[in-house]
Amino acid sequence: MIELFKHLFPLDFDWIVATYNTEIYVLLFLIIFVETGLVAMPFLPGDSLLFMAGLSARAGHLSLGYLFFLLFVAAVLGDNINYWIGRKIGVRIFDLKLKGKPLVKREYLDKTHVFFEKHGTKAIIMARFVPFVRTFAPFAAGIAEMSYKKYLLFDIVGGALWIGSLTTAGYLLGEVDFIRKHVDMVCLGIIFISVLPIIIGYFTSRKKV
Repeated sequence: MIELFKHLFPLDFDWIVATYNTEIYVLLFLIIFVETGLVAMPFLPGDSLLFMAGLSARAGHLSLGYLFFLLFVAAVLGDNINYWIGRKIGVRIFDLKLKGKPLVKREYLDKTHVFFEKHGTKAIIMARFVPFVRTFAPFAAGIAEMSYKKYLLFDIVGGALWIGSLTTAGYLLGEVDFIRKHVDMVCLGIIFISVLPIIIGYFTSRKKV
């Protein structure tokens, strides 16, 4: 497990594919499921992982069709579990501690609430593309007791757009020579673009103080 994490965060996909072979589908499913389903795991790779999976499909190591189906199911299933955790447990989860420290930081939930207030219901879709926010959005929707039918509809659309766009982008751009030779740089760029809304939001809030 420790060895996996050593290769997961720098997204050493060659090592992951070679080590896990066909089991990589199960591994990717679990990573996406945990990142979207457990509020304590917002740090797992999401956007860049999907892009790299698509890139790997272009190289012939994975099936793009299997990837889309499995990861879409993982994303929607994870979000729905997260929603019901928020709805049934709510703010009590912030009382949980690990070695004296909060298991889940309340500030992430506060930022997600601001995101909801700014973008409304469509935030369920938009949150998919924002790290940390996508992990806390379903939890916040559950706490707010958003209509489950409405939540589920937007969640399914958001999940399909998120999984589909990033895996397809990786698959299509896998033909570009520059992309293949500078995968690390591309992943860093994806991460930067993903967290850009958070950075902008941070400095905007600072100016208002």
